[in-house]
Amino acid sequence: MRRVKRLLFGLAGIASAALAGCTVGPNYKRPPVAVPERFYGEAAASEARSLADLPWWEVFQDPVLRGLVEEALKDGFDARLAAARVEEARALYGAARGDLFPAVGYQAGFERTRADQFGNPDGETDTKWTAKLGFSWELDLWGRIRRQTEAARAEYLATEAARRGVLLTLVSDVATAYFELRELDAELEIARHTTAAFQDTFDLFQRQLEGGTASALETSRAEASLGQVAAQVPEIERAIVAKENELNFLLGRAPQPLPREAVETLLPPEVPPGLPSTLLERRPDLQQAEQLLVAANASIGIAKARFFPALNLTGFFGNVSPELSQLFSEGKTWDLNAGLLGPIFAAGRIKKNYEAARARHAQAAVQYQAAVTNAFSEVSRSLVDCTKLVETERQRARTVAAYREAVRLANLRYRSGLSAYFEVLDAQQQLFPAELGLAQTHRNRLNAIVSLYKALGGGWPVPAATAAASGR
Repeated sequence: MRRVKRLLFGLAGIASAALAGCTVGPNYKRPPVAVPERFYGEAAASEARSLADLPWWEVFQDPVLRGLVEEALKDGFDARLAAARVEEARALYGAARGDLFPAVGYQAGFERTRADQFGNPDGETDTKWTAKLGFSWELDLWGRIRRQTEAARAEYLATEAARRGVLLTLVSDVATAYFELRELDAELEIARHTTAAFQDTFDLFQRQLEGGTASALETSRAEASLGQVAAQVPEIERAIVAKENELNFLLGRAPQPLPREAVETLLPPEVPPGLPSTLLERRPDLQQAEQLLVAANASIGIAKARFFPALNLTGFFGNVSPELSQLFSEGKTWDLNAGLLGPIFAAGRIKKNYEAARARHAQAAVQYQAAVTNAFSEVSRSLVDCTKLVETERQRARTVAAYREAVRLANLRYRSGLSAYFEVLDAQQQLFPAELGLAQTHRNRLNAIVSLYKALGGGWPVPAATAAASGR
């Protein structure tokens, strides 16, 4: 027993010396990237940050949308797949970290032999019972295993960031599809309303044609306008079913109708100017790119450590006895070995692997810088969309109001006998696409807000319960 204690103390001392050893390869430093202090404007950073921290379901205040997002985060295929990938990366990180410590195992055996059985019929039979406790350990003198663990940890964190990116994209896709579905509902209502108006016009001309007070030209034009607008109704209904199927897939369920509650018109919030560039640090894609860069940096140390020899310790302590009942009372045996293994000639393989690791690090650095630059571009584009679409919607609303007034005045002129009904038809034909354009612009405003939150790295913290359900 004393020998075992001395052996353990010796191993502890060796472990301390190994952990105090050097770690080859460069330590990670974030590469410099030119970033703007603000995207535009001069608002306070606290005001801008409050926008990015505000959950989007509180922004739009739509209970249906909130329920769809929560269901997607819980049951969506992408969310579950991303959670499984995180579990895999976490397990691989744990496996890599385990190489820092000795591997301890056991061995037990039974052996029964008889020497020179044929030449010596009277030879004695030998029985041997063994029980051994062994270990093997590579001392991390040059930091190869530590760099390997560092790389595995970075890859795990990159996978976790990728999971958040998947959830961010999933939430954005659900919100975008929902707003497009709501816009299709508005288009369907407009098409049905316009179809009813053209149907009244056609019925009027049909009666007048039968009474001899209208021409066939007026009736034909009224019928053509009716058919053109009525054809939009089944097309929009088909698009609605396709959009519902898209949403159902994002939610991880079979195709089925999606109930929509009657809510007030959704109004996006105003976007404060002066969004600070530091908000981009929360973007999952940037976090993922940086962790992959950390892993590539650690891989340089792994490759460099292969130039140096590896020191391995192996040993065992156990018992040997001819009787099972005496196995743990006599026959003590132990063994301790140390081996040094290093390269002399490898035909340049180690050097080329090292150069390849440095090249992969250079690629990861470029990808990180590109991701940062692309993030600034996305935020800038989303900010412009949010501000410019406000004016676009205002002008389209003005156009719709003017066309509605034109339809009203054309009807008055027709009833007063001051004009032909062609003026009414012309005004109605221009009103229909204008109303559709207004509905589409409002949808674009809503989607621009979602795109801005996504560009800022989310803008909506995942609730703890939902995150746990998603495997976080």
